Amino acid sequence: MTSLPTESPQSKKLLPSTSMLAAFDAAARTGSFTAAAKELALTQGAISRQVNALELQISVNLFHRHKQNISLTEAGKTYAKEVNSALSHIRSATLNLMTNPEGGILNIAILPMFGSRWLMPRLADFLAKHPRVTINTVCKLSQFDFSHEDIHCAIHFGKADWSKANCTFLMAEESVPVCSPKLFEQAQLAKTDNVCASLIHLPLLHITTRPNAWPRWFDEHKVSSLTKEQTKKKTLQDMHFEQFSIATNAAVAGLGVALLPKFLVESELQRGELQVICNKAQRTDNGYYLVTPNDKLSYAPMIAFTRWLSEVINSEKPHLLTK
Repeated sequence: MTSLPTESPQSKKLLPSTSMLAAFDAAARTGSFTAAAKELALTQGAISRQVNALELQISVNLFHRHKQNISLTEAGKTYAKEVNSALSHIRSATLNLMTNPEGGILNIAILPMFGSRWLMPRLADFLAKHPRVTINTVCKLSQFDFSHEDIHCAIHFGKADWSKANCTFLMAEESVPVCSPKLFEQAQLAKTDNVCASLIHLPLLHITTRPNAWPRWFDEHKVSSLTKEQTKKKTLQDMHFEQFSIATNAAVAGLGVALLPKFLVESELQRGELQVICNKAQRTDNGYYLVTPNDKLSYAPMIAFTRWLSEVINSEKPHLLTK
């Protein structure tokens, strides 16, 4: 049988009981054990014993005692401010929980392009249905340790391989080669018999988080007009971007051909800023996942967000890629 971890004697000493802290806080604010006892519906002796126990535990005198009067020591004054602030925070959190059990803050790690192009336009619906939940977002391009971050979940592209976390599949992805109409015309791609083969001679835009995207695409479509060394040299000469959004802007500006998820550049395609060069898409074994650490699965805002996201995905399935 595995034994449960226990607090060390030192950590226990640094964490006084709430009854001790409440008694000290009341006495510090009222300047009297008697007044503190009345406020907390205890006896004067009970308040005195709790404060004495607190002083003994932390080995610091918090009050000067003058017969029937008490006054805070300098250390007591400093400690009283911190304790009062901490107890006020706990009272506020408890009140919020009691009056709003399904509300709270939800911190989500998102991929920048997916977040801005797909999630944000739909998020108003979630907030309308769950007005008591406050959502904060932070951008994360790769896996991270939930235990070191104040984050409740992440929307991640890759595989369902996060440790100590639940991975819920959202959708797959197909990427297509796109470029600006100007580059398409300059490269005379409309007159090319083998468009796929001609792309390897054009400036290509690479995403650093998908380093093998273009080589894999050329392999899938049997494009081998360059040797491995030539391909490697060309890749080094091509432009590389950390984020899809910047690569998209570079493609719109005519700087090269980008291999981008079609559903994330629909607006540029509709406006005619980009065009699909050929409909030979690339689909990988990776996908978009909602990743939730195991210790956050029962958090009410997390449950609400997971349920809502699932409903949105199911309603849009005819337009999304499944496994």
